[in-house]
Amino acid sequence: MTELLTAAQMRAIETAAITSGEVTGLELMERAGRGVVEAILDWRPELAKTAHKAVVLCGPGNNGGDGFVVARLLKQRGWEVEVFLYGDEAKLPPDAASNARRWREMGEVKPIARLTSMKSGCDVRVDALFGTGLTRPIPDDLIHADEQASRDDDGSWCGGLGVAVDIQSGRCADSGKELGGEHNSLYSELVVTFQFHKIGHYLCHTYRSPTEIRNVDIGLGKSSDEYLRNHWYEIVHDTRPMDRGLRKPPTGHKHKYAHGHALILSGGVGRGGAARLAARGALRVGAGLVTLGPPPAAIIENAAQLDAIMLRPVADADALAEILKDERLNALCLGPGLGVGARTLGLVAAALGAKRGTVLDADALTSFAEDPPKLFALLHETCVLTPHLGEFARLFPDLAAKLAEPPAKGPAYSKVDAAREAAARAGCVVLLKGPDTVIADPQGRAAINSAHYQRAAPWLATAGSGDVLAGMITGLLARGLAPMAAAETAAWLHVEAARKFGPGLIAEDLPEMIPAVFRDLGL
Repeated sequence: MTELLTAAQMRAIETAAITSGEVTGLELMERAGRGVVEAILDWRPELAKTAHKAVVLCGPGNNGGDGFVVARLLKQRGWEVEVFLYGDEAKLPPDAASNARRWREMGEVKPIARLTSMKSGCDVRVDALFGTGLTRPIPDDLIHADEQASRDDDGSWCGGLGVAVDIQSGRCADSGKELGGEHNSLYSELVVTFQFHKIGHYLCHTYRSPTEIRNVDIGLGKSSDEYLRNHWYEIVHDTRPMDRGLRKPPTGHKHKYAHGHALILSGGVGRGGAARLAARGALRVGAGLVTLGPPPAAIIENAAQLDAIMLRPVADADALAEILKDERLNALCLGPGLGVGARTLGLVAAALGAKRGTVLDADALTSFAEDPPKLFALLHETCVLTPHLGEFARLFPDLAAKLAEPPAKGPAYSKVDAAREAAARAGCVVLLKGPDTVIADPQGRAAINSAHYQRAAPWLATAGSGDVLAGMITGLLARGLAPMAAAETAAWLHVEAARKFGPGLIAEDLPEMIPAVFRDLGL
């Protein structure tokens, strides 16, 4: 589990450490700069073998001070280094000014306006302009100057490997959004951050986003531990099953009902594929029994394609209510391929009235698009809603509009903010899908399951993958996990199963990879 901080939380930890005498600002800056250099050389070992050329862009604050340390340390390794400063050197904060003076003993500090004249190319370009404290868009002329300097006369790229100190300049550390609109940030392939990852590192990825992130320990352990003890921790990333309650089962025989019984409701003739995918996900994730509930006319069609998954006809809400008299059915999933309309509205009402662990996805959500409060009045605390952004906009149009609005300043409204508000309004867990999936509960806890950097799985964007995820959450609810834990664990397993298979993945492959992921975990 990785804790994620806002920019303000990180500043509070640094301030507390300096105030307590645990460390000085200059020491933090030195450690940060050294960490950036070490991360670059570890990321690209070939750069450690011979001297190269670096361009370091320094800003008017302490992020710029980190950049001066990077420049000095690279120069000491024999590199050719050019430093460009945005802003007035006389107005630098004290620690940054101190490191600027140390750099001047080795080389020139050039104004950023001269950047466009740098046409000889470089091996590494370090972005130490603004960091996590940025709250306004960076100037267009700065982005233009960087772009001009990074291309030869023929238009080919000569800007070298892009490295950002803490976060790419132009991005909001709390939301990941580019302040001022799309394309309004500097391009970097590697981000080196300090002590903790920030929320914005895992949200709103675009084609300009980095492909690698490294976290450097700068010696804030004592202050950060104290901060986390005294503040309720809210946002985490990479919630592995072992962290969220899924443990190796005890030895000895257990009856199948001890692992729960999940019911997945299905659509009519020719519309059962999505529910079958969900049912397979529930079974593979460990539910003791899984039953598919299609309308009577679709029983034969589904029977021809299912073996381990049982079948029970569900004509309407009354039939479902009768089935749910069996209290061993402890987890329900409604939505995948269910259809939009009166039948679905009735089934959802009957399911929620039974107060079982319930996953609502796809058509079960869209059916309430005309009257979202009607759904919210039915929901209870053991529900999980799993919308993608389109479905989210149907249920929470005001939140979706805020999320889509280009930010003029920071901290910008984030996907975490939207999921939290939605969970509070619905009174249950909300899993807002995407490559940067966010899970939130009504109390404000949130988790980000990001399929980026080392966990990138772009082939997961395939038809039916969300149906499998809904089934996996349902299976974990059946096994006894709490809604938040079930959603977090399923989201993590979902990405790992996709990565285990690799390119060429289709939704049917996902459930079949779960056993291999479990074996890797020792479960």
